[in-house]
Amino acid sequence: MPLTLGIETSCDESAAAVTDGPQRVRSSVIATQHDLHALYAGVVPEIASRAHLQRLTPVITEAVRQAGVSLSDIEAIAVGNRPGLIGSLLVGVSAAKALAWSLDVPLVGVHHLLAHLHAPSLDDGEIAFPAVSILASGGHTAVYHQTGPLEATLLGGTIDDAVGEAFDKAATMLEAGYPGGPAIERLAARGNDRAVDLPIARLGKDRLDFSFAGLKTALLYAVRGTPTGRGRQSVFPRSIADCDADRRADLAASFQRCAVSALVDGVERALDRTEARSLCGGGGVLANTLLRSRLEALAQSKDVPLRLPPMKYCVDNAAMIAGLGSLLVSSGRTDGLDLQAIARSPVGDAA
Repeated sequence: MPLTLGIETSCDESAAAVTDGPQRVRSSVIATQHDLHALYAGVVPEIASRAHLQRLTPVITEAVRQAGVSLSDIEAIAVGNRPGLIGSLLVGVSAAKALAWSLDVPLVGVHHLLAHLHAPSLDDGEIAFPAVSILASGGHTAVYHQTGPLEATLLGGTIDDAVGEAFDKAATMLEAGYPGGPAIERLAARGNDRAVDLPIARLGKDRLDFSFAGLKTALLYAVRGTPTGRGRQSVFPRSIADCDADRRADLAASFQRCAVSALVDGVERALDRTEARSLCGGGGVLANTLLRSRLEALAQSKDVPLRLPPMKYCVDNAAMIAGLGSLLVSSGRTDGLDLQAIARSPVGDAA
């Protein structure tokens, strides 16, 4: 397996990593941009791409240093080239092309979402396939049937908000902080998750899709009341200032319970329809403690092994890019210097 340098810039994390094959991580360095986007309670694409320009070279240098190698030892370059924010992707893809050309080593584009599904195997053994895999992040929520590390078939996805996006919006409503996922989890720890009756969307027994827009709207009404009037003339009877600390904690806990329950329900139905040998997960929302514990209980009840990434590999990182990239290179799948950054790309296009 080639010693692979991975580069990840799909959203607001500037990341680089070196791996010795698909699972063995030699280094993983991430420069976050949370401080730059906190004011806006969400990622601003133009700010993100400019920050990547400033931070990526030092991050790559540090990843190579921590791996105990030099650039001349690198045998392949892997880069997350799809999907993501186009301006951010262009920074990483341009850097990867320059390095591959200057080092005269293979270049491979890696599908960001498929890399998240590979993350549970990092610093660990191979995943037993077929597997049911849940992907839950700020931009994506879906459940897949995987027959191998490079193959994934969509079983169901969100029809509106991604679950991570819903967490961000809930945190904004509750003035809990940014990023929304960790902020809601911290606030929920002090609350009663049965205090507020919020909906758990189920879209029919034959569908494995998710929906979080209704949950988000129900939380808004629980915080501010049902608006009167229509359109721009609508008025909410109260604001978040009318909620004391205990009420905010109860709202956060109730929201978290319902969001997690919707995910776990979808995963359970996917397990019931497939003959999976593993239950896997990836994406930033998999860092949520309640979700991890609920998935662990589900896996035990279904008698399948649970494979989740360590916390450090739940967020966007380059180790998952380098690990999957090395697998692609070793199987003969490489790209030329005409590799493109692609903003939208279903996992089915990964191969």
